[in-house]
Amino acid sequence: MRRALTFCGVLQMKKGFLFNYLIALVIILTLNFILPRLMPGDPLQAIYGCEAMIVMTPELKAELTRRFSLDMSLDRQFQSYIASLLRGDFGHSYFYNVPVSKVILGCFPWTILLVGLALFISTGLGVLAGVESGYRRGLPPDRFLLGLFMGLSGLPDFFIGILLLLVFGVSLGLVPLAGAVTPYSGQGTAAIVLDVLHHLALPLAALVLSRITAIYLLTRNTMITTLGENFIITARAKGCANHVIRYRHAGRNSLLPVVTAAGLQLSHLITGALFVEIVFSYPGLGTLLYNSLLTRDYPLLQGILLLATLTVLTVNFLVDIIYSKIDPRICYAH
Repeated sequence: MRRALTFCGVLQMKKGFLFNYLIALVIILTLNFILPRLMPGDPLQAIYGCEAMIVMTPELKAELTRRFSLDMSLDRQFQSYIASLLRGDFGHSYFYNVPVSKVILGCFPWTILLVGLALFISTGLGVLAGVESGYRRGLPPDRFLLGLFMGLSGLPDFFIGILLLLVFGVSLGLVPLAGAVTPYSGQGTAAIVLDVLHHLALPLAALVLSRITAIYLLTRNTMITTLGENFIITARAKGCANHVIRYRHAGRNSLLPVVTAAGLQLSHLITGALFVEIVFSYPGLGTLLYNSLLTRDYPLLQGILLLATLTVLTVNFLVDIIYSKIDPRICYAH
């Protein structure tokens, strides 16, 4: 009987999660359609330029307006937009004159590479620094790390990227200023990988430095609380080595909130990567979003924003489910 009640509670909690995310999805789809169309300017003028619009005949302008579905009312455009999404069709890019999905798939892997590495490195370094700092609370290493990361937390990611670009790219010339690969290099596989990492170094460093503070502070505070628990006192009384207490006992039990923070960090990393990519002209979704804004490419704007928001919603939903598996007390709280 008790197991049945527990199962019903978990099932009800998951249904509540799913319902909330479905509401968020509907709101996002609506905003994703409306916001690009609130931008000032004529899409045809942004695509073809002022000079072309001057010499363009009314017949050609009307044909292009019809081809890009700009002659339809907003409600009909929205109905067509939802119907196309249900068919898996993200539309046709005005500027690139190819399907939106093809344009996005050409840039999405670069953003995934940047965000994935940034999440892995920032989480790993943040946990390690937080464990060491919490274990040495009040000592010079703790004060140094706390001051360093608190200083970094006040700097936005794109500003850190600009500083890194000026110092290591412009002044020292140690890394490339833009791009993801060296064009026409004709190198082998190993050399290409090194070249990609060479271009990736600065944008990756900017994202890691801007996102590591949250993981560090959470791990440090959890570590300080865990060190006061009875099982830590018992481990000390048994004569366990310091590194065993630090990592196996205290550090391991401090990872539960970090799991949630790492999942939520991914959504912030995606939005931060959009700005960092523009600074470094990195060929990811951020640069593509910037170009689509300049050209008033509505379908491409909608596709990029929809992909980013769906990724964030999916990650948050999975974090909610995983957290309830790690800590079953969440099920009873709902």
